[in-house]
Amino acid sequence: MLTFDVMSAHYSLLVVLAAPLAAAAASLSVEVRDAAGAAVGDAAVYALPRSAKAPARPRRDVEIAQADRQFSPQVTVVQRGTSISFPNRDTVRHHVYSFSPAKSFEIRLYVGTPADPVVFDKSGDVVLGCNIHDHMRAFVYVVDSPWFAKTGADGKARIEGLPAGDYELAVWHFSQTAPAAAQVLKLRADDSGAAAFSLALRRSPAKK
Repeated sequence: MLTFDVMSAHYSLLVVLAAPLAAAAASLSVEVRDAAGAAVGDAAVYALPRSAKAPARPRRDVEIAQADRQFSPQVTVVQRGTSISFPNRDTVRHHVYSFSPAKSFEIRLYVGTPADPVVFDKSGDVVLGCNIHDHMRAFVYVVDSPWFAKTGADGKARIEGLPAGDYELAVWHFSQTAPAAAQVLKLRADDSGAAAFSLALRRSPAKK
């Protein structure tokens, strides 16, 4: 019984000591608006460390589905090296492709889920299309960092788990007319920072 108590106390002490270490990471709230002050959804925001290479932590469970003859989601943000699958949940066949320099590929006419996902191994923006349904379009933005997020309809996003250090915070949107200047930030452990961007966007064509 004494041995159990000592071991339990030792384990509890380890948990207490480890808790601050696990929590010692900064977070960053980012807001993106257009030139008129309206919230910008589907913007990629990401933090790049200035003094060291970002660790590689690509996810393995990312998918961009086709449903109701649309891509879902329309915008996907991933770290370089991430594999993405393209399940077709429609009853018609699709032919997914991209001619973008960051990733050129095609998945010829198919239904269901292709056996092999597509690895996005270069950073940059990738425009997706369907060779059968011209109205279908989606975007993948590939970043060299595990610290990224995508804004919601309210133009807000939150990046979690940032180690203390100096970062360049950047933003991208598929409708931007020019890149926004990156912001240099210095974050301490347990910081809760905030940043904002204003983007010049192309106007969407009026619906007929």
